[in-house]
Amino acid sequence: MTTHTKILIADDHPLFRQALLLMLESSFNNACLLEAETIPELEHKLANTTDVDLILLDLDIPGAQGFNTLSNIRELYPEIGVIVVSGFEEPDTIRKAMSLGAAGFIPKSTPVPEMIKAIEDVLQGKLWTPTDDHNKNTPEQQQAEKLATLTPQQHKILHMFADGLLNKQIAYELSLSESTIKSHASTIYLKLGVKSRTQAVILLNEQQLAQASLSPFHRH
Repeated sequence: MTTHTKILIADDHPLFRQALLLMLESSFNNACLLEAETIPELEHKLANTTDVDLILLDLDIPGAQGFNTLSNIRELYPEIGVIVVSGFEEPDTIRKAMSLGAAGFIPKSTPVPEMIKAIEDVLQGKLWTPTDDHNKNTPEQQQAEKLATLTPQQHKILHMFADGLLNKQIAYELSLSESTIKSHASTIYLKLGVKSRTQAVILLNEQQLAQASLSPFHRH
């Protein structure tokens, strides 16, 4: 990967932003990562930072006014690639974003390896939009795919969440620091496309129920 790639994350959801930062830090060596929570902050960062390579823009960020921010960035900073990262996945939204000059569109439910591939493609000058294949899968298949991206350690932590253990209890059990558990939690939420511990546990339980209904001899 290009050294010292500058990526600006414009998203107002702290957990999602932290998870994106962790993902980018581990996947893009020497990347310079910047953050903005609001449109004024984004505009300030762009005005005061040189050589930004890529903006990851959430359409829902406060002050965005729909697609206006995307249009303005493309007009003022045509040399900067913009990937829209959004909770909206409708084909019309994707088409509109691309027609206004976005170099990519990543739904927030996209599995992490695909997110990394999308960012790599755009940094190499290609365009990226979600493939139809991912959307053709049933919800159960999509959930199974997301759970499959977790590392063994993350699986263990997710099951401990399901058992109702607190972060400090999990940290004690696994001989890790509480901040490490929080980092793992953020990555788990990102990989599963959820925003909270409760949603992550619900997804796990739904998947276990789906597996149990497929196999009467399924062992938990």
